Amino acid sequence: MSDIISRKASYSLAAVAAVALALSTGTAMAKDIVFGASVQLTGPVANTGRYYRDAYELAIEKINAAGGVKVGSEKQKLVLKLYDNQSDVNLSVRQYTQLVSQDKVDFLLGPFASNFALADSAVSEKYKIPMVQGGGASDQIFARKFKYIFGTLAPASNYFGSTIDMMKDLKPAPKSVALLYADDSFDVSVADGTRPKLKAAGFDVVMDERYSTNATDFNSLLSQIRSKNVDAVLVAGHETEILNFVRQAKSLTVAPKMYSFTVGVPSEDFRKALGKDADYAFGMTAWLPSAAQKDRWFGDAEKFAQEYKTKFGYEPDYHAASGAADVEALVQAIEEVGSTDPAKVRDALAKVKFESLYGPIAFGENGQIDLPQTVIQVQGDALVAIHDAKGALKPAKYPMPAWNAR
Repeated sequence: MSDIISRKASYSLAAVAAVALALSTGTAMAKDIVFGASVQLTGPVANTGRYYRDAYELAIEKINAAGGVKVGSEKQKLVLKLYDNQSDVNLSVRQYTQLVSQDKVDFLLGPFASNFALADSAVSEKYKIPMVQGGGASDQIFARKFKYIFGTLAPASNYFGSTIDMMKDLKPAPKSVALLYADDSFDVSVADGTRPKLKAAGFDVVMDERYSTNATDFNSLLSQIRSKNVDAVLVAGHETEILNFVRQAKSLTVAPKMYSFTVGVPSEDFRKALGKDADYAFGMTAWLPSAAQKDRWFGDAEKFAQEYKTKFGYEPDYHAASGAADVEALVQAIEEVGSTDPAKVRDALAKVKFESLYGPIAFGENGQIDLPQTVIQVQGDALVAIHDAKGALKPAKYPMPAWNAR
């Protein structure tokens, strides 16, 4: 809480200083462009929510340091109005309503998690204020033909696509598969898209089980994995759930040939939390920092990652990169149309195409981009890119040994 207060205080002091400077020089100040967001800074998913707060702040800071946003013939600075939704969907909706109806922000940035984006985007649609969000990937968000929601995460229905392609190349290829998923909009979309892909690839799905969001007990599912002698386990869930799953798998000595998770593996905190027990885990990411990914504001993705870690003390993953790209997409659209009119910016977002630190940004007709997932694996102290849309990159550590054989 003290960190949030200190940040608010610094913003207020900066605003007072700017006003004083303008009065002393007799110059007129251009109106600030205000981006509003409600993000999980406390509660069960705050560890991931912070990526978005920090990415928004860093991107805005970088753009302002370069002179701000060019709107027609003048430059305008960006301001971030941010609330903590405390990991509560209903509170998040109320806060987004306040942002547009009372705070009168110009544009919206998104929360983390698909169930939040699904609910909060109804506010942007109602008030016709563009929202660009990189925290929700569920296909449900973009199936409603809304005009004012844009997303920088790839469709959840294809999250395991690259993983299934990799599985076909493994020696020996796994035969039986367990598909486990939480009962929220993101994970249900993942499962709905994964089933037909597994069938088309010829895998035998011997378990297809939904579990409760924020589940802490996976003993029953793990016992079934053991009794059915499952080769590959695919788990769609959030980071805390995945941590519980791995810890209980070790406790019960359940070790299939492989397991892969939709989240967690790209996160430095996840790997630190599990230590050596994270070894062999497969995951996926739409982003890995590379100097080849050029960016107007940061130079390239590698420089963004360095600046992010220096400022916040931890490594960014694809959540942070997508959050920064959200800010850049809005800025790109504002500059291209030369206006902060919400309808004009919305139309510009629908057509925008540019290279960012996150990758190429171009929204589809439904408002979502479609970046391919890269399969990654924890190999000792390293996070290794194994397989992408073009095929194999490096050898996987497979099959996973028993827990007592590591």
